[in-house]
This record gives sequence, C-alpha cells and structure tokens, in this order.
Amino acid sequence: MRIGELARLTGASARSLRYYEEQGLIHSTRSGGGQRHYAGPEVARVHLIRRLFDAGLGSRVIAQLLPCVDSGEADVAEEAFGTMVRERDRLTADITRLVETRDSLDALIEANTRHRLGGPGRPPSGER
Repeated sequence: MRIGELARLTGASARSLRYYEEQGLIHSTRSGGGQRHYAGPEVARVHLIRRLFDAGLGSRVIAQLLPCVDSGEADVAEEAFGTMVRERDRLTADITRLVETRDSLDALIEANTRHRLGGPGRPPSGER
C-alpha cells in the first residue's frame, strides 16, 4: 500500500509516517518512481508506535523496544520490559519535579495576590 493508504488506515499523517521511516521504526520499499510502498503488517506496527508515543516515549526509546515485537526471544522481551520501567521511572521523576515547580509558582502567586490586595502590614494600593 502507498503512504496515503497507510495514513488513512492508521490515523497517522503522511509526515509522521515519513518520520517513523526516517527513524527506522517502519520500513517501505520504493517503486521505480520512488513512491513508498508498505506491507500489510506495517498497519499494526504504526498503531503500536503511536501507542508508544502516546505513552510518552521518544523515537529513540521506541526503536529500542521494537525488536521485542520482531523477536520472540525472552531476553529481548526482558530488555524491553526494563526499558519501559526505566522510562516510567523517568516520567515519574519528571512529574514530581513539575509538581514541585507548580507548588513553588502557587506560593509566588499567593504572595503576589496578598501584596496586590494589601495583605498583612500593607495598606491597599489606593490608601498610600
């Protein structure tokens, strides 16, 4: 199938599909005119790739995970499991840092609000 058909079947844009191919995540053959042609199994692969992106993984990590799909070997599956756990832990740490940052910003917003409203020890701005 051509790229437009793969895009229609997967919901991925043609641009995304070209990016996936550039990153080695999917593969195509080329016609004599240079058009990309994809095999049927690429539909399921693109759906998986999109799920992995939606889970917050980058293309480099996805490229590390895809051999698990292509291989039935237990050690490859174990390595993929470890990669996913590490990525989840990285995301958890990022979330923790973001929550801390948001809490700091909330404290600054609260202090600014008190200041603007003439908080303790300050007259409202119109009474100076």
